[in-house]
Amino acid sequence: MTAFLITGASIIGGEVADLLIDNGEIVAIGNDLAAPEDVESIDASGKIALPGLVDLHTHLREPGREDAETVLTGTRAAALGGFTAVFAMANTDPVADTAGVVEQVWRLGREAGYADVYPIGAVTVGRQGTQLAELGAMADSAARVRVFSDDGDCVWDAALMRRALEYVKAFGGTIAQHAQEPRLTQGAQMNEGALSGVLGLTGWPSVAEESIIARDILLNAHVGSKLHICHLSTKGSVEIVRAAKRRGLEVTAEVTPHHLLLTEDLAASYNPVYKVNPPLRTKEDVEAVREGLADGTIDIVATDHAPHPVEDKDCEWSAAAFGMTGLETALSVVQHAMIDTKLMSWADLADRMSYRPAAIGQVSGEHGQPLAAGAPANLVLVDPAGERTVVPSETASLSRNTPFDGMTLPGRVVATFLRGKPTVLDGKLTR
Repeated sequence: MTAFLITGASIIGGEVADLLIDNGEIVAIGNDLAAPEDVESIDASGKIALPGLVDLHTHLREPGREDAETVLTGTRAAALGGFTAVFAMANTDPVADTAGVVEQVWRLGREAGYADVYPIGAVTVGRQGTQLAELGAMADSAARVRVFSDDGDCVWDAALMRRALEYVKAFGGTIAQHAQEPRLTQGAQMNEGALSGVLGLTGWPSVAEESIIARDILLNAHVGSKLHICHLSTKGSVEIVRAAKRRGLEVTAEVTPHHLLLTEDLAASYNPVYKVNPPLRTKEDVEAVREGLADGTIDIVATDHAPHPVEDKDCEWSAAAFGMTGLETALSVVQHAMIDTKLMSWADLADRMSYRPAAIGQVSGEHGQPLAAGAPANLVLVDPAGERTVVPSETASLSRNTPFDGMTLPGRVVATFLRGKPTVLDGKLTR
């Protein structure tokens, strides 16, 4: 394995130093480092060195929907976005509700080699919400699943949700809930409000999210397990989670990059690229989730990368699939929404996009570690002064449904290293 000497990098936005990488780990950080003769030097002047990003919420579609994405193409997109680890959601075909399927996804990630893939197991059989899946078998499998979710569908049955929370306590697992009361969102197309009425689109009310979050927090307080809230999107949800944390309850939450930046007003275009679940909300909601992320109420940023083939998006709004891609743009969007607005520092970003998601996913021994001698060489170099205009056809993902098409975003991933091996150099995939 080639050794690398990264010179002049700002370590997590702070001190400027060199990093020596060899044998898959960070050997030293400092100035005037002694390097092996065969070392490859990288000038990182003006660049920021961050720990490799970790995405707790990615849809890689394989097995079953390889027309939208594969583990290979999805992890290539992840590497270009600065991610060294992604958690793959269970809504595949067949559903990832058995040890066999989660092991298949895990091995595909290992073979691809661009980012480590950690499968998320389904909570219920077939994600149908009627019977618990083989949670213990998935936990004991080679994939060592620790996070379970029916994402895309809510575990709406309170008794079943309670049993799931109780079951995963045996091995310290986490239930990640897609908070959507189905009876309040039948036929929903966008955020419920004045605009949905004007546009003639069925509304998705905030209370459909908030009621499930409140219920599950109460259930988790009773059971004493671990609850994670997927793609939180409303001001009320932030307030509920904030109150729970003040009580010391074990609940974590995530927000997507698109909910940090985009609002429901985009639905007025009737462009299905802006159709997503949960829907884009109001400006007030965007301000609230930004504040929640800044003060730590919302623990992490997770992309909810949801690729779809052209035919599932290039159609009328009501027939279009929900979802947006996000792996390749996440870091830039967070820089734009949180760093450039002075709401967060680069150290905060490392916490919300690396340390905490790795801790929630229980992979801190492999990812999400501070940049220090002896740590795994999972890191990303970012040029914060760089800019790029988003062009869907230039993305590594098989799908093109990015809501940031044509937008000029700040920041550029210059290099990504996975256990000391470069997956991206000079902003391009290494193979």
